[in-house]
Amino acid sequence: MQEFTVRGVRQDDLESIAEIEAVCFPAEEAASRDSFKQRIAAFPESFLVAEVGGKLIGYINGCATDSPVIYDELFYSTTHHNQAGENLTVFGLAVIPEFQKQGVASQLMKHFVQTAKKLGKRNIILTCKERLIRYYECFGYVNNGISKSTHGGTQWFDMTLALDK
Repeated sequence: MQEFTVRGVRQDDLESIAEIEAVCFPAEEAASRDSFKQRIAAFPESFLVAEVGGKLIGYINGCATDSPVIYDELFYSTTHHNQAGENLTVFGLAVIPEFQKQGVASQLMKHFVQTAKKLGKRNIILTCKERLIRYYECFGYVNNGISKSTHGGTQWFDMTLALDK
């Protein structure tokens, strides 16, 4: 496996992030380029990327909220971002196929957890498909059951990671 680094997002990462999203998510679930542009501007402190030799290979991002679960409107508008919110969301964790199963996503998640702690958050929350529940449980997330989210017309499960400060 090649060495990769994890760093904070920059505006010039936008095109690469949009390409990664398009490769990693079905069209009905994928965020738009414009959505990423807004996210980078609204919450760069909780938007991390992984790169190898200057090429982006993955990312993780999410806003802050006081909601205990992700609700669909959070995905569509950065106006719901509450910097002082006690929870940090994970909107997306994506790694391009040729770098999957090499620990990149795991490192992105570990850095994200550290970021959440530095920001003083109490929990990290996410929604995932049933097949990914065990993956997130490996990080300490607890499955809270079927989500009310209908994002992309898919069934999601609410997951919460309590952070020890």
